Amino acid sequence: MDNVFGERLRELRKEKKLGQVALADALKVGKSVISLWELGKCEPKLSSLVAMAKFFDVTIDYLAGLED
Repeated sequence: MDNVFGERLRELRKEKKLGQVALADALKVGKSVISLWELGKCEPKLSSLVAMAKFFDVTIDYLAGLED
């Protein structure tokens, strides 16, 4: 199964030159959560998706891989 969300999250994080700890702090989650999301081991709650979309100025559909 594809991990489009995890790949996009990693790309967006690297574009902003952020480490996992810095992104975790910005989203108010643990560093391990960012790692798990990027690896496709777990999925974020809707509130976290909204926070990420706002933080990166993208749509939730983009994060989920529903649009390019």
